[in-house]
Amino acid sequence: MVVGTLVTGLSVLILAGLGAVEYQYRRRPGNALQLTAGTWNLETYEPQHYRLVGELELQNKTQRLEIMVPEISAEVTLLSKDSLEDITHHIQITPRHADAPARPDGYWFGYIVKVGKKTNLELALDIYGRELAGLQAAWVRITYMTYGPEGRVPKTRHVVVPLRFPSAEDSNRWRPTPNADLLPVKTHLLTHLDTPAGVVKRYVAPHAQPGDIVAIAETPVAIMQERFRHPSEVKPGWLAKRICYYFLPTSSLATACGMQTLVDLVGPWRVLGAFVAGAFAKKFLGQPGMFYQLAGEQARLIDDVTGTLPPYDQFIVLGPDDPQRVVDEIKRETGISAAIVDVNDLRAVKVLAATADVSPDLLQQALISNPAGNADEQTPVVLIRPTATTARSPQSTAQPIPSP
Repeated sequence: MVVGTLVTGLSVLILAGLGAVEYQYRRRPGNALQLTAGTWNLETYEPQHYRLVGELELQNKTQRLEIMVPEISAEVTLLSKDSLEDITHHIQITPRHADAPARPDGYWFGYIVKVGKKTNLELALDIYGRELAGLQAAWVRITYMTYGPEGRVPKTRHVVVPLRFPSAEDSNRWRPTPNADLLPVKTHLLTHLDTPAGVVKRYVAPHAQPGDIVAIAETPVAIMQERFRHPSEVKPGWLAKRICYYFLPTSSLATACGMQTLVDLVGPWRVLGAFVAGAFAKKFLGQPGMFYQLAGEQARLIDDVTGTLPPYDQFIVLGPDDPQRVVDEIKRETGISAAIVDVNDLRAVKVLAATADVSPDLLQQALISNPAGNADEQTPVVLIRPTATTARSPQSTAQPIPSP
């Protein structure tokens, strides 16, 4: 009996020890080394040669552990309105470590990023061709191997850099509506290098007058905030794989990766609770759509693969973060009243946020025909010029538009 008690006690201690080890393991971030999207410059912009240079950082956010980077490589996809048949490109990665010079042969040598530290690298892309004017953007995929407590873990950083920039004169087709005139505004392919206020200054301010309103689509705002994920980076769990089948095929939550993105944002218990309550409300109360109300606003805003312009049609794009802060920032920096909207061809207009002097009714009426379009118009911004005094709220605080 004594032996049995000792065995039982020893088993309990072993299980407790294993549980403690597992608890500590789950609390550790593992190979938490990240590559930033960086800053990029077009150093050469000639008819037959573009040179694009990016400065990026490798940041070690792993607690108390060093992470090694033994390998890194990059590949590029060029996007163009024209054929790429006569266009070539070459990409070169150069380490910019503070304590170790780059090798002259271009070889990336294994490097240790110490705890809480960071190091730099330079990526240079040269593009050659007889005519490069049709190029719109370069989609750069940087794959780097992290080597640390979780073994060899490959990671990928996606960066999209615009190469073509329309002028203000390219947007000149005003469209009349019963309560406002609308100007869809062309922009370059918006990326993490842009800010909403900067886009408004560059493309909208040359056309704007006091009292105008700028409406920006929610997806480009999210892209500028780097709120997109490649499906290869999403690991669908048990819940996402099962409940995604219950959504309409046109829903962005009808795939395991799309649903898992929502689970990662709001948590599995909220998604499960919303699913159960939504199914009950639809079946027994005749109230569809309860899931989206309970799961949070992001459930409606997630765009799955194919939901937006290339190359972001390869990504899951989330809704924007803190849209009210964004519109207030636009108004503060440009003097133009602003709104972030979700509009589609089904005559549905959802206002995510607007400055205090904008009438939601005006936005609904002006944008119901979806003047920005859902195809490849590349007009993510619409300038709204009210034609009736009742279109603005009584608290309007329109200010003169500063020079861009």
